Amino acid sequence: MDACITSILGQGFDSIELIVLGACDAPTDPLAEGAAHGLDGRIHRIPGPFASRAAAFNAALAKTRGDWVLLLGTDVAPVQLKRSAVTAFLTAAGRHPEAGMVNADYERVEADGKRHEIHLSPFHHGRLRETTDFGRAVLYRAEALRAVGGFDERYTVAEQYDLRLRISERYSLIHISSRRDGSLYSDAGSASGRDVFDYLLDDGVTRQEMEQALTEHLRRTGAYLAPGVNIQAVPQPANAQYELVASVIIPVNERPEFIGAAIESVQAQTLPEVEAIIVVNGGPDDPTIPVVRRYLPDGDLYDARKPSIHLHVLDINNIGLCLNVGLAAARGRFYVQLDSDDRLKPHAVELLIAVFESDPTVGMVIGSYEVWDRDDATGQVTRNPAVPVVTHDEWTPDNGRNNLLRVNGAGAPRAAPIEVIRQVGGFGCNDTPYSRNYGEDYDLVLRISERYTIGRVWEPIYEVVRHAGGTDHSIDQATAGRNDDAKDDMRREALGRRQAINRRLGLTAKQCGTGL
Repeated sequence: MDACITSILGQGFDSIELIVLGACDAPTDPLAEGAAHGLDGRIHRIPGPFASRAAAFNAALAKTRGDWVLLLGTDVAPVQLKRSAVTAFLTAAGRHPEAGMVNADYERVEADGKRHEIHLSPFHHGRLRETTDFGRAVLYRAEALRAVGGFDERYTVAEQYDLRLRISERYSLIHISSRRDGSLYSDAGSASGRDVFDYLLDDGVTRQEMEQALTEHLRRTGAYLAPGVNIQAVPQPANAQYELVASVIIPVNERPEFIGAAIESVQAQTLPEVEAIIVVNGGPDDPTIPVVRRYLPDGDLYDARKPSIHLHVLDINNIGLCLNVGLAAARGRFYVQLDSDDRLKPHAVELLIAVFESDPTVGMVIGSYEVWDRDDATGQVTRNPAVPVVTHDEWTPDNGRNNLLRVNGAGAPRAAPIEVIRQVGGFGCNDTPYSRNYGEDYDLVLRISERYTIGRVWEPIYEVVRHAGGTDHSIDQATAGRNDDAKDDMRREALGRRQAINRRLGLTAKQCGTGL
């Protein structure tokens, strides 16, 4: 805190005031230094206690006399402004009269002193993820804060997420990028990889508040899809069109040590009218191919009594292309997801199909899964007790398709009628912005949810296997940013489609909010 305040006092502005929230428990109050710098009378401490962070921020806002408010998130990590930071913030703000908020790239300083540039993504209206990083120093137009009513004190954790959404409805959000030495400030923290399972450990209060903030934003902007709106029956083609009930399509690249277990999990299904379509995208020399051939006719593991296995080989590493090739070859009525390093539980397909049969409007079913860890030295796979069964509770019957806009995961395993997948355009094949073998199915789920009911299987029917070569954990900052950009762009497109749906149905934003 001492270093943070010193960096504020070093900005060189006469027209600056400092508001500190919370009591001082240090032996020496660092605010005394401000008095020595001639800021006496323009330093305010609001000791609290506060009912929430929102209440604390509002107390500070009531004290402010400036046109701009620079909020420093020192409760997350220590922040130090560079000497020209406020100059840069105000200069950028002055260039954009419509700006309600300005944020900036920053440096992260690790415990060993290493510095990492954190490059944030410029705002657009598809940036609906609750985890979007806007940095630890954010400049707000005081007029904008007051116009939207300040921080909503109903929230204990979602107050800044909600505020950003409300400001974005009336004002522009400006981002200051950096190149070399262009960051405006630094914070102390870890630049280690991000685990995509982290959000699963959030408490229920966090999920509920984030859902409420986003839902209200979608209602105000006419993008909320109320329960039942635009839901239709799934086309029912003649059963003779399909030889099998389900086709399990597995894209794979150089995973010979995993593919056997995936194949055998398909062949162990309690519903035998299934097939596994293996699409290898590493070319003819991919080491996965010999393992798959063992399950084909004339292979030593072939068993004519078990579901059939089909092999397709591509020399282009494109997951979405693999899935679309698999769909073209499928003999089943339904597609079922299976990643090459994961496994279906024996009753998975049977339970998924039962949901489709229970409701003619179900256009996709999402299951639940367990997380397993593989010891790469021994090959042993064991259940991870630290991660509970992943049920993706955001997929509520009334609000699941709206919640999808704030989370990156669409749930697993997924199944859908193959005709429905074709109807909405199939899987992305790296032909959408920022997509590089990532998010090929996210846009698909968004589109299906806009037309059909999303059914659920709540018990675990899938085993996700984490390992050193996986892509589900320890993602570096650059990759995580690109992945987020890809799905945020898909969200932007989805907002436009949803607003168009409501307009076509004659629903005003107010009617969207009532669920009519």
